[in-house]
Amino acid sequence: MRAIGGTFLHEEETKATKNPWSEVLSWVKFIAILFVLFFIFRFALGIIIVDGNSMNPTLKNHDVILTSNIFFQPERNDVIIINTNDGYDIVKRVIALPNETVEIKNGIVLINGQPLEEVQTVGVSNDMAEVLVQEGTYFVMGDNRTPGESLDSRSSEVGLISQNNIKGEAFISVFSIKPL
Repeated sequence: MRAIGGTFLHEEETKATKNPWSEVLSWVKFIAILFVLFFIFRFALGIIIVDGNSMNPTLKNHDVILTSNIFFQPERNDVIIINTNDGYDIVKRVIALPNETVEIKNGIVLINGQPLEEVQTVGVSNDMAEVLVQEGTYFVMGDNRTPGESLDSRSSEVGLISQNNIKGEAFISVFSIKPL
């Protein structure tokens, strides 16, 4: 027997008032939260470290970006993460959508014959003949348009990007990692 606030209680009575399922329930909640966090970081979000200068000035070499890997539909000017046929992830900007034409004349990107309002680019691209973007594919380019700086849809090595190869959409640049 012990006194609590001037009242005597038996230890058995205080233990009996504790619900035996409360500890089990707290563990179930904890495991459920871990599962949800795992799902979010495994499937819904991604972390990519930019390797190279093809997205300058928007993204710099070694920038860390967060990506949304579900619930997005690529739109013009979106920065997306693409899994190449070689198994590499590359970061590029969506320029042309399915069933549109794209060409480059005098360094100006034309979509369906109309100049594209560029977001933020450097350099001037070489001319490119008109290309029809097939259904289910996208035309992508790096923001660094200087010839040789970005391996993108202008190259036959990359070409049009299939919807199936798009892993996610970049939505925030977290910080830059500088090599030591």
